[in-house]
Amino acid sequence: MAAAKGWSINDRRLAWALAAPTVILIVVLMILPIAVMAVYTFFTFVTAGIEEATLTFANWQEFLSDSYYHGFLFKTVRVGIVTAIICALLGYFPAYFIWATAFRHKWLLLLLLIVPFWISFTIRTFSWIHILGGQGLINATLLHLGLISEPLRLLYTEGAVIMGLVHFLLPYMILNVYVSLEGIDRSLILAARSMGCTSAQAFREVTLPLSLPGLAAGLLLCFVLAAGSYVTPQLLGGPRDALFGNLIYDTIMGQLNWPLGATLSIVLFVLLGLVAVAYSRYMGLSQIMKGMSA
Repeated sequence: MAAAKGWSINDRRLAWALAAPTVILIVVLMILPIAVMAVYTFFTFVTAGIEEATLTFANWQEFLSDSYYHGFLFKTVRVGIVTAIICALLGYFPAYFIWATAFRHKWLLLLLLIVPFWISFTIRTFSWIHILGGQGLINATLLHLGLISEPLRLLYTEGAVIMGLVHFLLPYMILNVYVSLEGIDRSLILAARSMGCTSAQAFREVTLPLSLPGLAAGLLLCFVLAAGSYVTPQLLGGPRDALFGNLIYDTIMGQLNWPLGATLSIVLFVLLGLVAVAYSRYMGLSQIMKGMSA
């Protein structure tokens, strides 16, 4: 068909024709909604569910001048960073074990890693209520052993939120690191060993540096997903443990203040975008995307 129209395989028109459906979908489903939301941040809020198309900077002024919103933003960044670091610490060595093991059916280990994705994320989050609650597994066990006299407050805390996020995001970290490790030429490790390096030295000088793109991709992915989380803080956290996503939901669905909710959404979008840009600047976007190819 392309030859009939006089297009060669290297014709730029053919490339644009093939890319057009994807470009249209990105514009309609991603760029256009964000642009509409950005415009909506300048609308004037009248009352619950009612706004006017009178342009104003009041929504941005409220966000910039009110420390209430800044506190939620700083807490969200802190929880995202802590969650990403914990996932990195807990996820690297399981990924390394799966990569280095001599077990013939390695696919079984990867299957076990993916099994949690077969269960609804909401159900998995609800399960932590029965583990951390006052009558949950941990408190019931400690009370039965006589180690405590009354239930510990484990649920509806920031620690519970972070634990739930780690439970959700850890497989993503392991998969990203594993894919990065799979891309390492094992002959480099053998060469390091032949030159007198111990196993620990070969790991430190060869394996670890070459797996950093996958680790960086896992950190970025875990931070972005944790910072944008809504369900986990809503189910496992208390009123003081809400994140920026919960604030956006309450502003839009509770107060019916769509202009301010759009403003907060754009703030979170820009924040996460800046983090991704910084990563691409210092880590290399191609390397990060290679690591995220899991």
